[in-house]
Amino acid sequence: MPRSILEESRIHPAIRDTIANRHADVVHNVQAAAASNRILVVGMAGNPHCRKARRALDGAGLAHQYLEFGSYLSQWRRRNALKMWTGWPTFPMVFAKGVLIGGASDLERLLASGELKRFLGEP
Repeated sequence: MPRSILEESRIHPAIRDTIANRHADVVHNVQAAAASNRILVVGMAGNPHCRKARRALDGAGLAHQYLEFGSYLSQWRRRNALKMWTGWPTFPMVFAKGVLIGGASDLERLLASGELKRFLGEP
């Protein structure tokens, strides 16, 4: 599924590095965590949907790693880099086996249907 992303040829060479490296540390951190944890929840303080996702995983007995990037008013620029990288507009961002599976509602649907445990290779 291709996403619409501004072609590099339509970005002036003087700003390409700025775009490429803007909060790259956050993206690399999440990439590494998604690759090294079976389930990763990326969230923010004070967001009830992030708590909901973590509670759903706990209730299903699925261990997960949690990364938190600020709150509603802090670190929003860093979180925006994650939104641009994934194309996912909201938090939490839930990854399973390195694959973005969506947010809290998507996670709940996958848990309810049994699809998440099948995807993870669990009985």
